[in-house]
Amino acid sequence: MKNVSELTDFYYKSLYPALQKLEADRKGLRKKIVIVAAIYTFLVALITYNINTAYDFIFVAYIALGTIIYKFMIHDYTHEFKMNVIKPLIKAIDSSLLYSSKTHVSDYIFNRSDLFSTPDRINGNDYVKGNIDGINIQFSDIHAEKRTKSSKGRSSWHTLFQGLFIVAEFHKNFEGQTVVLPDSAQNTFGNLIGNWLQSKNMARDELVKMDDPEFEKEFVVYSTNQVEARYILSHSLMKKLLIFKKKSNHPLHVSFIGDHIHMALEYDKDLFEPSVFKSLLDYKVAMEYVQTLHLAIGIVQELKLNQKLWSKK
Repeated sequence: MKNVSELTDFYYKSLYPALQKLEADRKGLRKKIVIVAAIYTFLVALITYNINTAYDFIFVAYIALGTIIYKFMIHDYTHEFKMNVIKPLIKAIDSSLLYSSKTHVSDYIFNRSDLFSTPDRINGNDYVKGNIDGINIQFSDIHAEKRTKSSKGRSSWHTLFQGLFIVAEFHKNFEGQTVVLPDSAQNTFGNLIGNWLQSKNMARDELVKMDDPEFEKEFVVYSTNQVEARYILSHSLMKKLLIFKKKSNHPLHVSFIGDHIHMALEYDKDLFEPSVFKSLLDYKVAMEYVQTLHLAIGIVQELKLNQKLWSKK
């Protein structure tokens, strides 16, 4: 598998003709968006001034319709970027990988991970599936939401998870379910109160205390099987998860269920959408695409999932 440096060279050298065309398209699209946004805002302001009522409704409608217009305007540009940049990047990492820009990891697999409460709707895109060093892996962008109703019966949607969701085979059939979550309680309230709050989480299984202080500071572990949880989370694997979390620099959720490891990395945006207001030739923009793809696909080697440390029963 190519390293980050090799992929960056591939981005700028092999994809440069496509990037030049897309950069010209981006500049033209940016100009159109600014003009349309100005006209649209002026018309909405004019309507609001004349109606002089229902400001909340108009504001919500302004945002909703504006989002629809924006997505319509960038649709072709986004598709061209994904087919001419993201897809070749994925193939450069491993030619056997399959990519679909419009689908995502199945709702069933996301819910099976038991990392979040059951969402009322799941959207996603940029689905990648393949076999790395003998290990089946798949990942995609996922946006999972929960619907709530106010006392007045108004529905609103709240994000449960948005980011990169990865699932890969593990060389063991787990008898129980083990979940590793970001340790927000201990980081917020300290060891004493944090540990007490963790133990009182009624939505989770039994709290498992690990003997790695650094791991305990970053994560909290729940499992249906204390012995198996400690067996899975060896000192070596805990160190690897800490390194992976540090590399990603985003909150990390992990679960071991059946014969799979599920990993959810929180982001606040679609990861592989093209930039409209930043140059595609900008080094930071390029590195964001390259590093995210390398991080997701490299999980097999990063956690050594290809090493048969356990045998399946």
